[in-house]
Order: sequence, then structure tokens, then C-alpha cells
Amino acid sequence: MILVTGGAGYIGSHAVLELLLAGEEVLVLDNLCHSSRIAIDRVEQLAGRPLQFVKGDVRNRSLLAALFASYPIRAVMHFAGLKAVGESVREPLRYYETNVSGSIALCQAMAEAGVFRLVFSSSATVYGESPMMPITEDRPTGVPTNPYGQSKLMAESVLKGLAESDPRWSIGLLRYFNPIGAHESGLIGEDPNGVPNNLLPYMLQVAVGRRRQLNVYGADYPTPDGTGIRDYIHVVDLVKGHLKALERLEAVRGVSVWNLGTGKGHSVREMITAFEEVTGRPLPHVIKPRRAGDIAQCWSDPGKAWQELGWRAERDLISMLADAWRWQSNNPRGYAEPTPEKKTPTALAS
Repeated sequence: MILVTGGAGYIGSHAVLELLLAGEEVLVLDNLCHSSRIAIDRVEQLAGRPLQFVKGDVRNRSLLAALFASYPIRAVMHFAGLKAVGESVREPLRYYETNVSGSIALCQAMAEAGVFRLVFSSSATVYGESPMMPITEDRPTGVPTNPYGQSKLMAESVLKGLAESDPRWSIGLLRYFNPIGAHESGLIGEDPNGVPNNLLPYMLQVAVGRRRQLNVYGADYPTPDGTGIRDYIHVVDLVKGHLKALERLEAVRGVSVWNLGTGKGHSVREMITAFEEVTGRPLPHVIKPRRAGDIAQCWSDPGKAWQELGWRAERDLISMLADAWRWQSNNPRGYAEPTPEKKTPTALAS
């Protein structure tokens, strides 16, 4: 059985589905603070088989001990954590407690139970502002510009020290670039609480009338069209990388690091143009000044994942946007149940 922490969230729910489709038994632990039980129900519907779900917090040591004592867990995929950059600046201690202390509590419980295989959800933010593109795994980690990125780097340091201290550990650090998209069924996808922090969820909410316009922060970067460039990867491609990593960790010990990206960068203007092509409608947007801490460009070299895992991203940008648009069109308010007074786009506008 595979324990998936944060398995009701955006990336976690897609990973749980792929695990179920691969024939694995799955136990999900999620406190539902930024996710929905409805996602789990839909995952079971798509997989045609059930999973085990426990509502709880990854920082709860007694709960973790009980789970490892009650279920035949042989490996863990660790997605549970907070991920909003702006919020992390306002509430840094909350981010360190959840993302770092939560990871420590999980590893302590794993060690006590004799479970030493862990796939960790990390981020390309650990590279900081890299002077060269594309980014390879041997590039030194930088100084992340916000507590969210710092918490991911701190958790990576904890895991590296743990593996150095005990040769039984097999740990995969998966550094994501920019996950977008949704399952092709349109049943599960990204449902951010409050104002979206990332580009595509904001674009989607503008397109369905929940927000008036998209703010493009910075059109004077040293890039071909002046807007920031990022490496966007389809969430289904991303989670397939997790299954490959989980398999690889059966054969290797210590810490392994893999970038999960496409190796291609797309600018904000390119994203808007492609999104308008997918939806068949203009996307209202305005140019704003750059935000502090944003970098001009960032994309991956995913070659190591291909060489060692036999994994590469397969879906192109149009597929990512089309799947995301299908999800948002089918679920204009995400997993929230519609209410009579909020059926029209006007009532949903912010």
C-alpha cells in the first residue's frame, strides 16, 4: 500500500488516480484545508475502485503512528504542504511548521515503522534565480525569494541529512516546474482557495466570469516579448513521473534528485494567445509593473529523468490548456456545490 499525504489536493489527487490505475492500493491522508473530499470521490469514480481515506494532519505524530500500525504501507508520496507564495510572506512560521516540521514528523513515523521509501514533492524554486538556462539538477540551489521556496529547500536539506545518516533510506526529490492542466475527463483539476496565485488558474477564472481581468506583471523583462517565461508541464505527465520515481527507488538508496518539466519555456503572452485559441474568446488583460521577487525566465533540462527513469513529458501546451479549460468549464466554481444565488457569472465576479 502507498500512503499519499495531501492526496485530495491538485497534484495529489492526480497521483492517486494514476496509482489506482496502476493497480496499487492507496491510503490518502489529507486535512482538507486546501482540498476537497469530492476530489477523492471522483478519483474513485474514474479508477473504478476504492481507496482508503483518513482526514488528518501530517504533523499529527500519534495519527501517523496509528496509520503505519494499521495499514501495510510500503512507501510514501508526500504532497501535503502549503504552497501560496504571497501567503508564505505574510505567514512564514505557518509555512515552516507545515512544510518542514510536517516532513520531519512524517519521516520519524516512517522510520519507527520501518518504511524507508519516500517520494517528496519539491519545487524548482529551490534553484533561486539561476543565471543559466536550462536548469539541470547539478546546478547549485540558490536563495529562494520567499518562505515557501525556503521551506522546500529546508525540507530537502532535512531529507538529505536523514539519508546520509541511515543507508536504509531511498528518497526521491522531485523538483516541479509549473504544473498546469487537468485530467482529460474534466472531473478533477486545480481548485485554488481565494485569489489564485498562479497564472493559469487566474486566466481560467477570468474566462468563466469569476474575475474581471488578468493582470500581467511585467512586460519589460529581457525576454523576446518582454513577459516572463516559464516551463509549464501537464499535471498528468508530472504524476506519471512520480510513479517512475517510486519504481526507481526500489533499486537505489540515498537521495536522488529529478527535474520534472518539459524543457521548453513559454512566455505569458504566448500563454494568453494559446488560451484564446483554445477558448475561442479574448482574454481581458492589463499590463502591471513587475512584482518583487519574480524572475525573468525559468525552464528545465529534464534529461536526467529520461535517462534514469525513462520518463518525459508528452503533452503540449494546447493539450494542457484544453484540459484545464474543460475542467473549469465543467466546474466553474471548482469543487464547491453551486448555490441558487451564485449561478450566474455576474454573481461570481470578484
